Amino acid sequence: MTGHGADARGAGSPEPHTSRAWDTPLLLGATAAWGGTFVATKDAILAYSAAGFLAGRFGLAALALAPLARRTLTRRTLAVGAGIGLVLAFAYALQTLGLRSTTPTNAGLISGFLVVSAPLADHLLFRVRARRSTLAAGALSVAGLTLLTGGAPAGPTGGDGLVLLSTAAFGVYVALLSRFAAGHDARALTCARMLAVATVFALIWPLSGPVRFPPPSVWPALLATGIIASAGGFWAQTFVQQRMPAARLALLNTMEPVFAALFGYGLAGDRLTPPQLLGGLLILSAVIAGARAGTRGTGGRAVGMEGHS
Repeated sequence: MTGHGADARGAGSPEPHTSRAWDTPLLLGATAAWGGTFVATKDAILAYSAAGFLAGRFGLAALALAPLARRTLTRRTLAVGAGIGLVLAFAYALQTLGLRSTTPTNAGLISGFLVVSAPLADHLLFRVRARRSTLAAGALSVAGLTLLTGGAPAGPTGGDGLVLLSTAAFGVYVALLSRFAAGHDARALTCARMLAVATVFALIWPLSGPVRFPPPSVWPALLATGIIASAGGFWAQTFVQQRMPAARLALLNTMEPVFAALFGYGLAGDRLTPPQLLGGLLILSAVIAGARAGTRGTGGRAVGMEGHS
């Protein structure tokens, strides 16, 4: 994330482009939290139901945001948030299932494709023209993905494919959010999306296995991903994007896959072979190029990546 893309600004929001000293550290903290969710989620779903974990994560996020959104959460905002939230839930389902059979580092780097998939989805759905630089970033990403997955000792995994599909779904989510967020309070629309995702996974949970209370080992991941990464990260990005120039916002958001790789290395013991390292560097280069192209091609609207995990 992510939301992913630019939310509407509420009435009385500060003027853009008057960034304050704490804005950059705040957004970097959010991207670090999003990058860390890949390790936390993978560990949690190995010990607990994936649907139950996602229902709890986004339920906690909605509860945390509810006090901030209660005065501006209208029926129309709930309806728009529910529609966009269904796409978001599908994206998270694919990504979380993919994490079962790939590494947090691979998942984090592959998720950087959002800066390419989002403008392409915008073009396919709403005929927003994709710049040549975006297409070039896409080609660079494909080359990087080939090295990243093909260079692994076991070769590409099904999990890599699911995470890649999730990134395409996140791209559709960004396009929808960018198109329909106008006129809604950012906090209220974020809360509506979190509530919609939590509801979807709460309904799926009984169908995927027994419903049981999370074990103590899962609660740290639930609190970290629900309160800090989702509720806190969404709020931080919304707060910062009201003042920070879009180009700087987009480039800072590209740190998420970098943090994901660092957490994967430090906490999960992920190690990349030389071809994989080259592939990861190509993907990160594509992420930066795609973010810059997306900013220039949307009249200043940044494509954000708010924790796709």
